[in-house]
Amino acid sequence: MRSPHVHIGILLYVCVLVGGCAGRTAPAPVVLLNSQVSDGSEEYTKKTYKVQPGDTLYAVAWYTGNDYRDIAKYNDLSAPYTIFPGQNLKLAPPSNVAAPPVKPKVKTTRSTTPTTPKVDKSLVDRPSSQAYRESEKIVKPQNVTTVKKPSESVKKQAPTSFPNKVQKWVWPAEGKLVGTFSKSESGNKGIDIAGAKGSKVVAAADGKVVYSGSALRGYGKLVIIKHTDTFLSAYAYNDTILVKEREWVSAGQQIATMGDSGTNSVKLHFEVRYRGKSLDPMKYLPTLK
Repeated sequence: MRSPHVHIGILLYVCVLVGGCAGRTAPAPVVLLNSQVSDGSEEYTKKTYKVQPGDTLYAVAWYTGNDYRDIAKYNDLSAPYTIFPGQNLKLAPPSNVAAPPVKPKVKTTRSTTPTTPKVDKSLVDRPSSQAYRESEKIVKPQNVTTVKKPSESVKKQAPTSFPNKVQKWVWPAEGKLVGTFSKSESGNKGIDIAGAKGSKVVAAADGKVVYSGSALRGYGKLVIIKHTDTFLSAYAYNDTILVKEREWVSAGQQIATMGDSGTNSVKLHFEVRYRGKSLDPMKYLPTLK
């Protein structure tokens, strides 16, 4: 029988939204995400998903590594995005839906830190020789890059498609590393950084906000950012969310303030996912000094 910790990953309680997530004012009825969807231990590579009782479009999108609006578009769904048991949802553009536009040629300064490598099994398990003591790891200010929120003129030049890979990753918050990734079934699917309430939470990489709210039980006030067609990152337990869905953000841009919503202490829970599969964020973030 699965432990309670796994249920945070499998039993998601998601609201049925009217008029889109950006206009959410309060959580709607609690629903169950069917266990057919990965709990984060395996990639979801199928191009379709068969709806089971209790599923919602939002939960299916998160655990298959997609944007719920894309799935809605591929299946001709409109708000409140009602889906039915037995329905087969397309997770990729059908022949009658145009593929995303080609990435615009924009020069980007590469980070000296490793960019996103090709995903394979080595990306999931940290070798024992690289083990570290959490108590010795402190995310200091110099490890965190912060950029100002783009001006209106910059927003108008926002990307129209996602890049093929993440150009750079930065630490999402300052504080003490109190929880690390575990490959075990009941283990932590990300990392936890404890810090001061109200301190900055920043985007770990360039991307687009695809979820902003508090409807997923176990995550408190949550922000999900899509970085490429396959990579997502999540920022949980926030005190205040400062970005809206569909907003493009830059690596290091503040997106929220640290809090304790959905948990019993002030901290940021941070996850990186590839096609719905949980990866160790330490494989991507700059090495702590």
